Amino acid sequence: MSTSQQPDPQGRPARLTVGVVGAGRVGPALAASLQLAGHRPVAVSGVSDASRRRAELMLPDVPLVAPAEVLERADLVLLTVPDDALPGLVTGLAETGAVRPGQLLVHTSGRYGTKVLDPALRVGALPLALHPAMTFTGTPVDVQRLAGCSFGVTAPEELRLAAEALVIEMGGEPEWIAEQMRPLYHAALALGANHLVTLVAQAMELLRAAGVEAPDRMLGPLLGAALDNALRSGDAALTGPVARGDAGTVAAHVEQLRTHSPQTVAGYLAMARATADRALAHGLLKPELAEDLLGVLADRGVGTGRVNGSDGTDGSDGSDGSEGEAR
Repeated sequence: MSTSQQPDPQGRPARLTVGVVGAGRVGPALAASLQLAGHRPVAVSGVSDASRRRAELMLPDVPLVAPAEVLERADLVLLTVPDDALPGLVTGLAETGAVRPGQLLVHTSGRYGTKVLDPALRVGALPLALHPAMTFTGTPVDVQRLAGCSFGVTAPEELRLAAEALVIEMGGEPEWIAEQMRPLYHAALALGANHLVTLVAQAMELLRAAGVEAPDRMLGPLLGAALDNALRSGDAALTGPVARGDAGTVAAHVEQLRTHSPQTVAGYLAMARATADRALAHGLLKPELAEDLLGVLADRGVGTGRVNGSDGTDGSDGSDGSEGEAR
C-alpha cells in the first residue's frame, strides 16, 4: 500500500479511488456508500444491459470500462461478481498483469475468504473479503439499508484495521469470520434469508387461493412479530400446531396442500419435521403427543419427493442470482 493509501492511526483509510468489477446489485451500492464517505468512484464494468443501467443509476458520470481498465484506474477495486465466477476472474486479472502491487482488492462473496484472492496476492495486491449480510434491490435504497448492516469480514491480520474501517465508513458493522468458517457462515445466511423469501411467497400464494384479498397485509404483522420473537427468544418462540403436537390440524394442512398446492407439500413437511425436532429437544412438544404428529409427518404419500406425480418442489433455490448478493 502506498503512503497515500495508508490508514491513519485510528485505522481510517485514506481517500481512495474506487472501481467496481461486476455491476450487479451489490457493487454499485457499496461504491455509492464509499463515495458518501469521501472516496471517489472512477470506473465500473458491467456486461448486461441491466448492469449498465444499474451503474448509470447508482454511479452517474462514472465511466463504464473493461475490467482491466477498472483496475488500472482504481486504488480499491470491488469484485462483485457471482461466487462461481470469482476464482476465474481473479486468476485472469492476475495473469494478464492487470493487478498492481499495493492495490486493495475487495470481494463481496459470502462463500469465500481471502484465499480465493491468492493469485492477486502473489503479484502484490492487498486482499479483503467484505460480505454484506443484506439483500439488495439494485436501487438507491440499498445505500440506506447498509446503515447498521453486519459485514462478514476476513482479511490478513495486518489489514484487519483497514478492512473494518472500510465497513464502518459504509455504515456497516464488521463481524470477523475465520477463513475456514466462511462456507458455514454463508450457509446460515442463505438458510435464514433466501429460504424465507420462498416461504413467504408460498404463504401468500396459498392465502390468495383461500380467498384472502391482501395476503401481504395479513402476513406483515404476523411475520414481523414472529421474526422479532425468534431473534429475541430462539426456540422458545415456537408456536403453532407442530409445537403443540396437534396432529389432526397438521394432517388437515397436508390434505389441503395436496389438493390445492401439491408442490408445497415437501417443503411443508420438511420444515414441520425440523420444527418438531426442535420443539421436542427444547421441551415444548410433549413426548406423548409426538408419536401421532411424527406419523403424520412421515410423508407416506410423498415418498421420495414426488407428490401425485409431481416433484414436491417449487423449483426455486431461494436466490435471485444477482451478482455478489448475500445469497
